[in-house]
Amino acid sequence: MDTFFTWLVETVGSLGYAGIVLLMFVESTFIPLPSELVIPPAGYLISQRQMDWIGVIASGTAGSVLGALFNYGIAVFLGRPFIVRYGKYFGVSAGHFRKGEDFFRKHGTISTFIGRLIIGVRHYISFPAGLCRMNLMKFCFYTALGAGIWVSILAYIGYFVGNNKERIVEMSREWTVYLIGACIALLCVYIAWQRRRQKNVTETAGE
Repeated sequence: MDTFFTWLVETVGSLGYAGIVLLMFVESTFIPLPSELVIPPAGYLISQRQMDWIGVIASGTAGSVLGALFNYGIAVFLGRPFIVRYGKYFGVSAGHFRKGEDFFRKHGTISTFIGRLIIGVRHYISFPAGLCRMNLMKFCFYTALGAGIWVSILAYIGYFVGNNKERIVEMSREWTVYLIGACIALLCVYIAWQRRRQKNVTETAGE
């Protein structure tokens, strides 16, 4: 792990923002490369004044959106049977895929935003979005919003923790718990708003 982390720091340092885009693109597809190992090194480089906040967050978010679009395209052009049949060879188990589908089916468009913040869902939420032919502009907007928040948090961790790998993992887990709590609260507000909206529509139609 120490060797891998050192390699990531050197890669990001040598390739710059393009390296962040590339690594986050890979991270956002079905290839299991944790973002917790990609962005914190960039945050560390910010503390060393070799990078800046805007560049790291923008490039990390851009890479995440590109990777999500890649998964979206797979779903659109190759379909569900292909994902279920061959996804297991790339870490996309039937269970994970079904979890993403259920999450998207229950919570609709907002699930694209929330899914980017939940570990175990963020890598797979683009597949059901593609299968449902979610509006591409909305997909990119909500993906960028969720990814931007997560990238900012990881950059913050790397900035203040430095190259302490154990502490980075610990803080990432802590923030994941906070984000899950925030997502649950947001979902409750969204569901309540949807029900109230539907009630108003029904009452208006009855008049």
